Amino acid sequence: MDGRALGERIRAEVAEEVKGLERAPGLATVLVGDDPASDIYIRNKHKAAREAGIDARDHRLSKDVSEEDVLGLVEELNENDEIDAILVQVPLPAGMDENRVIRALEPIKDVDGFHPFNAGQLYLGEPTHVPATPLGIVALLDEYDVELEGASAVVIGRSEIVGKPVAHLLLLRNATVTICHSRTKDLAERARAADVLVVATGRAGLVGADEVKEGAAVIDVGINRTDTGIIGDVDPAAADRAGLITPVPGGVGPMTIAMLLRSTVRAARYRRGLLAYPQV
Repeated sequence: MDGRALGERIRAEVAEEVKGLERAPGLATVLVGDDPASDIYIRNKHKAAREAGIDARDHRLSKDVSEEDVLGLVEELNENDEIDAILVQVPLPAGMDENRVIRALEPIKDVDGFHPFNAGQLYLGEPTHVPATPLGIVALLDEYDVELEGASAVVIGRSEIVGKPVAHLLLLRNATVTICHSRTKDLAERARAADVLVVATGRAGLVGADEVKEGAAVIDVGINRTDTGIIGDVDPAAADRAGLITPVPGGVGPMTIAMLLRSTVRAARYRRGLLAYPQV
């Protein structure tokens, strides 16, 4: 499944949508600390946003900044009418209450979908803002005509960023969903039973080639840097058994950025009354 090609198409669609708005959507990112991976993610997001015509603003704070200072910046961005979407890059430095910072966001601007209100809307089956990676996963499955209704879907990983929200999205599409994790017994057996397998653990090669069902659709979310290069959570040899599989890199990663841009435009539409956002 080619995430690069689909991601480029979605980014082009977003650029056209932006042209139709009276004012460009405003996206503010907040990066606390100097984590190299987070810095790369933020720079890639800003580059893509600028190319789509989005007004992206980069806010950097040192790793020694106080939690109150971070909350103060979030409050400023909440009150800034030029900002439609706010993204706080996680993880935050050790000792900082990540949940407190996320709860401080205005839900309508929480483009990552991490605020309890937006997470609750997804749980209730009425999604508003949803994390970008799960949105990208479902978009890829749709692009390749993977039948989700009635399918056996196994999600390995239970994070708030990928595992849990993608499970809810699959449930909304009437898949039968099993969530697995590090303490799941007979993990390989459960993986082999999946028509749709989503693996998001950050453990290189966790799922072996013989643990994939013949003809299954496999979404490998993992990005693991090794001495031999970047590999996913699924053995690449699984491509010989899977009907469809996302490459690493080039599968889910490009979709995450594309869906963030789409969600930023959605946030702008919510704030400008072009889409109905539930009363908080």
